[in-house]
Amino acid sequence: MILVTGATGTVGRPLVDLLVGEGAKVRAVTREPRTAGLPADAEVVAGDPSRPDTIAPLLEDVTTLFLHPRAAGNAAGALLALAEERGVERVVALSALNIDDDLADQPSRFQGDRNKEAEDAVVASGMAWVSLRSASFAVNSLRAWAAQIRAGDVVRGPYAAFTEAVIHEGDLAGVAARALLTDDLTGRRVRLTGPRSLSHEEMTAIIGEVLGRPLRYQEVPAEAAKQAMVQRGFPAPFVEALLARYARGAGPAEAVTDEVEKILGRPARTYAEWVADHAAAFRS
Repeated sequence: MILVTGATGTVGRPLVDLLVGEGAKVRAVTREPRTAGLPADAEVVAGDPSRPDTIAPLLEDVTTLFLHPRAAGNAAGALLALAEERGVERVVALSALNIDDDLADQPSRFQGDRNKEAEDAVVASGMAWVSLRSASFAVNSLRAWAAQIRAGDVVRGPYAAFTEAVIHEGDLAGVAARALLTDDLTGRRVRLTGPRSLSHEEMTAIIGEVLGRPLRYQEVPAEAAKQAMVQRGFPAPFVEALLARYARGAGPAEAVTDEVEKILGRPARTYAEWVADHAAAFRS
């Protein structure tokens, strides 16, 4: 039995689909089982990984655990200690490429991710482990730009030259499934990226090509971008850390790895393929 935390999230949902498709027994943890919309063949259960006591009854017959750092929060160590005590043999943690940066320089921490704590906990757990150090998710561009693209042909934002090799969530889920179902990646901190590092300007142009529209990225001053993001409801500490990351990365292209291709036996999906998969969300 595989226990998946963060089962309704960006990675968890396609991961559950893949595991069920492989015939694995899956217990998917969510705070709201009634609205989860997960496959019928998955056992969907209520629990909160940040409160390990709610997970304890769910560990019966579980041999493998997928640890989501936002779902577990600061309780990753306690959760894994409980899992090891209950007989879990393998744990796979979702993590991030920037895990070794100063904690204040990791924007996702201000949205609840505890990548460093999750990875440290799996390594110290006594169980077989894998840490998936992921690049930024391609879906972040949907959250950042979709409303502007639905409204017009100009995307306004900071640091047009900032580059990163964003990853398709389906590829990340595919690697996670391999780590959960086999011993192939045991004991590794796997660095996962998309196939090409792209700037904000290039990503916007690709969205336009897929949609058949003349989109362009118009750079705005960082302070104006900060004010706009805060007004849209993003926490100010998150915005400040994100813009600082953009400022540091507005130069040479981010390093690209071929780990997705090595592990899955096919090239990582391109950003254009990701856009095609989510094109409806960009259209009016």
